[in-house]
Amino acid sequence: MLVLSRHRDESIMIGDDVVVTIVDIRGDKVRLGIDAPQDIPVHRQEVYEAIQRENRKANEVSPSDTRDLGKTKT
Repeated sequence: MLVLSRHRDESIMIGDDVVVTIVDIRGDKVRLGIDAPQDIPVHRQEVYEAIQRENRKANEVSPSDTRDLGKTKT
C-alpha cells in the first residue's frame, strides 16, 4: 500500500485519468473528491463488496429458480 500525505485542495493522480483531491478535513474525517472517466466505476468499499455479494448470489440462481417469474397468480 502506498501511503501519501496531502493537504486540503491537493490531489493525487492514479494513472492518466483519475484524480483524487482532498476536499475537506474535519477531525478524523477526510472528504475526497474523485474525478474519473464515466466508464470507471467508483464506489465506497462497503458498497463495492455488497455489489460483489449480490452478483455472486445472482450467478448461483438456476433456471428452475426463475420458472414462475412473470406468472400471474389467480
